Amino acid sequence: MRLRVLGIVLAGGKGTRLYPLTKERAKPAVPLAGKYRLVDIPISNCINSGLRRIYLLTQFNSASLHRHISQSYKFDHFSGGFVEILAAEQTYADTSWYQGTADAVRKNLIHFMNHDWEHLLILSGDQLYRMDFRQIISLHSEANADITIAAIPVERREAASLGIMQIDADRRITRFVEKPSDKAVQDSLRLPPDWYPKLGIKGDGELLLASMGIYVFNREVIRRLLDNNLTDFGKDIIPQAIHDLRVFASVFQGYWEDIGTIRAFFEANLDVTNELPRFNFFDMAAPIFSRPRFLPGSKINGAQIDHAVISDGCIINRAVITHSIVGLRSLVGSGTILNRAIVLGSDYYESYESIIEHEKAGKPRIGVGINCRIENAIVDKNARIGDNVVISPAGKPENVDHASYYIRDGIVVIPKNGIIPHGMVI
Repeated sequence: MRLRVLGIVLAGGKGTRLYPLTKERAKPAVPLAGKYRLVDIPISNCINSGLRRIYLLTQFNSASLHRHISQSYKFDHFSGGFVEILAAEQTYADTSWYQGTADAVRKNLIHFMNHDWEHLLILSGDQLYRMDFRQIISLHSEANADITIAAIPVERREAASLGIMQIDADRRITRFVEKPSDKAVQDSLRLPPDWYPKLGIKGDGELLLASMGIYVFNREVIRRLLDNNLTDFGKDIIPQAIHDLRVFASVFQGYWEDIGTIRAFFEANLDVTNELPRFNFFDMAAPIFSRPRFLPGSKINGAQIDHAVISDGCIINRAVITHSIVGLRSLVGSGTILNRAIVLGSDYYESYESIIEHEKAGKPRIGVGINCRIENAIVDKNARIGDNVVISPAGKPENVDHASYYIRDGIVVIPKNGIIPHGMVI
């Protein structure tokens, strides 16, 4: 059966908590696991679910995101598929930018209504998970729902940062509370343990149902719900809709991570280096797609590498690399130690003339120099790390803003195009 579904990926957020990784790029364009971008996850989930009509709504720092999408996702003329960007724009009728998730969809509704679809699937552009959307669409239709929200069981300690739902025995949502911090409110939202088997939930701990920010709307329902000035789905639209409409939950059982902070980004990336990662990029039943780059295979010259991901086009000399991600086109010098480090790589190979010019100015070449020690750190793209450099958050505050680096959540971040001179100790 052909699915009459239009996919919408919300990709316009500033990603303030991921700064400085979002200093020069949109949050969904932040690199992931060496060779991907965060936005590749929802798009790949759509493609693997047979959904090939996808709009991305962009707004903030979107140049690199636009470039990545245009170079990554091209369908043939006969499939009817597309991944198309709708950037925020001012018009004669409206000079404002997107004010929230619902406002972003409202301002583009005229484009969506030009297509033939029965269900609108709305996704976030910055979450890590693998889902077959055909299941949530099927549940939506079976329940004769107006809206269906993907939900995931979470422990109490996570509830204060998520939208929490209460459901009845038929999975219909009866209550929705955005980021409840009060213990009594959290108690009232707990899932009854005797429902776990019916919902497919394993375990017997104390759990609450959290919204994953994945919504299915019927065509006329979304048109009606957006005929107002409300700006956000989680805060405004959904809490109001549950009183008047049939709003159901689809309970998801699997790995899901909202890449909202530097710590979450760091841990999610490092988890990929484990022998049994929680998110498996090697699952070819539902592959994650990205831009084909046609880079040479990486060259390893006598390095010791243990539990690491080495991306394409790297040259790694006699370094020691453990529990680390080494991104595209990375150069790592001899004697360097990378431990729990994420090196995002480079957008290009530096020319010989550029190397000489920078050397004359006393600046290192792009990449990581010789005899460095880098641990618990993220080195953003095109950074120049000199020789004999030490980068570690040990003994420093949780959050620091420095001219050459940042510390966020106890992790050192070298910004994109950053320069760390020879011999510098951080």
